[in-house]
Amino acid sequence: MTRVKLFGGRTRRQDSSTGIAGPAKVDGRTKDLVRRLKPGDIAIIDHTDIDRIAAESLVAAQPSAVLNAAQSISGRYPNLGPSIITDAGIPLIDGLGPDVMTIREGRWITVDDGAVHVGETLVAEGEIQDSERVAASFETAREGLSSQLELFAANTMEYLRKERDLLIDGVGIPKLRTKIRGRHVLIVVRGYHYREDLIALQSYLKEYRPVLVGVDGGADAMMEQGLKPDVIVGDMDSVSDAALTSGAEIVVHAYRDGRAPGLERVEAMGLDAVIFPAVGTSEDIAMLLADDMGAEVIVAVGTHATLVEFLDKGREGMASTFLTRLRVGSKLIDAKGVSRLYRHRISNVQIVFLAIAGLVAVVASLIATSAGNVLFGLIGARFDDLWSWVAGLFSGGL
Repeated sequence: MTRVKLFGGRTRRQDSSTGIAGPAKVDGRTKDLVRRLKPGDIAIIDHTDIDRIAAESLVAAQPSAVLNAAQSISGRYPNLGPSIITDAGIPLIDGLGPDVMTIREGRWITVDDGAVHVGETLVAEGEIQDSERVAASFETAREGLSSQLELFAANTMEYLRKERDLLIDGVGIPKLRTKIRGRHVLIVVRGYHYREDLIALQSYLKEYRPVLVGVDGGADAMMEQGLKPDVIVGDMDSVSDAALTSGAEIVVHAYRDGRAPGLERVEAMGLDAVIFPAVGTSEDIAMLLADDMGAEVIVAVGTHATLVEFLDKGREGMASTFLTRLRVGSKLIDAKGVSRLYRHRISNVQIVFLAIAGLVAVVASLIATSAGNVLFGLIGARFDDLWSWVAGLFSGGL
């Protein structure tokens, strides 16, 4: 028997011939899987080019291993996810093929040297990834970056052709009940470092009280920090019932042909919703809504801001994110910039109270000393002399 150290410092005994063992959790959508994943489970996914957000959510769930039916790094571009998983000490096995997705959820499985068994039955075999192998694949994938940039540019032009009226003239943007004109708007996507950014913005939130817009699961991210969303935007596939029933105005992201899969869920809960048909991503339409309704400043939390982040999402829709940022222009500020540049403003009233408090403290200190008593005695005598002179002046004049 050997003792194997798992992620987070946990250990368990196991027979070295059987490798890692645990209950299987299976889902082709990684973001759905992590909601059910518990520490010690074995995560089975079908995710080509694991992105950073998916990897961070997997690591946070603390599985004993991640089994991928697809290639975690396909070579299309240098994606960031696999290195996050392996650096966290979680075994990652690639290229297991579609058979591994047929494992029934909850079945006890074993993983030994890249082979996956259910009982005595071999289900699939894949390639074990480690930090060195992932780093080598990452460097090789850089060679595919130029072609991805060309594809990204082509997708951007195609999106501009389809949504020219929306981007340039705002045609099709619905109106909301929520008052936005002249106010700051905080848009939260459950993406990169959203927790840290929300914590860093506490002083900003208290002073400016911006309109709070959650993009799908971003609404739950707000509620985790004790904030209540004013508007929820998205296709409603990753937002909780608690968030939807929080009283926020709901905007369902629909396809251009009007189909809105998320609307059925909202209506089944007896809630009203506004429909916004658009080709882009949900975070894009949230920004377009805020801009069209006259937001003074748009602060973005967890959204995509760099080229690597655009490509890391690995989908054509990210071209719309690039153009949306051009459309919104100088109104858009990343949360990290706000937290670094923001300084709490002190009002004139606060300055007066601060000065009075300081004066009282000085007087109290002087009264407590003999020198202070002498000083106040001299000042009192001077005031007595001045008062006598003033009184004599008035009595003489009368």
